[in-house]
Amino acid sequence: MDEQLTLYIISDSLGETARAIANACMQQFPQHDKWRFERFSYINNKELLDAVFEKAKNKNVCLMFSLVDDQLAQYAKVRSEEENFVYVDLLSNVIKAMSKISGLSPLGQPGLLRKLDREYFKRVEAIEFAVKYDDGKDPRGILLADLVLLGISRTSKTPLSMYLADKHVKVVNIPLVPEVPIPKEIYEISPKKIIGLTNSVERLSQVRKERLKSMGLSSTASYANRDRIYEEAAYAEELMRKLKCPIINVSDKAIEETATIILEILKNNSL
Repeated sequence: MDEQLTLYIISDSLGETARAIANACMQQFPQHDKWRFERFSYINNKELLDAVFEKAKNKNVCLMFSLVDDQLAQYAKVRSEEENFVYVDLLSNVIKAMSKISGLSPLGQPGLLRKLDREYFKRVEAIEFAVKYDDGKDPRGILLADLVLLGISRTSKTPLSMYLADKHVKVVNIPLVPEVPIPKEIYEISPKKIIGLTNSVERLSQVRKERLKSMGLSSTASYANRDRIYEEAAYAEELMRKLKCPIINVSDKAIEETATIILEILKNNSL
């Protein structure tokens, strides 16, 4: 089949929903590869809709409507039938059916899915950011982050980073080790973007021993030694005081509880 076929995507928003549906349907016709799209966005009144109909006259097109306003959608249907156009109303019947079973009236606001999509992509971006800059992999992320978490090993830095990323916060976490200088970028950002995490020595010793066992290593290694943990904790707390950043002891807190405290701190800092 050599004839080019055109789909008019007519939406009161961007038309991404209709375009996605059209693409999915198009895959059912692999024998025809000459589909063409024309998108008409923000068609939110009869005058704009009439202009699309004028352009479609005498052309072999299929009109795909993605209109949440019921009156406008009905007008599009009547005009399409008058002009003998091939058309499909992508939303009206579904919205009416959902309204019927729920007993609720639809908002009739275009672009709501796109708003949800923006939120989704913000969350994905924050999660990818947290993974990329986890455990101090690249200190350049410090200058791009919404928040920097500092703490010695096993102070919940990574799980907190991922939890906060789900709330759209771009987090870098930096492990503190007495023998390793902290990245210079830490001194280039506001202390309001930094939060220090601590834990009790007893809890850290217990968690680190379990960590060593899971790795098949001896629980007597210096990593879980109390004197070593005291040294690390003292170094970390001294550094945090110098940076004048908030410090949270996570020893008796769930990840969700610590994250709530952090979000509240960030909120107050932005006021």
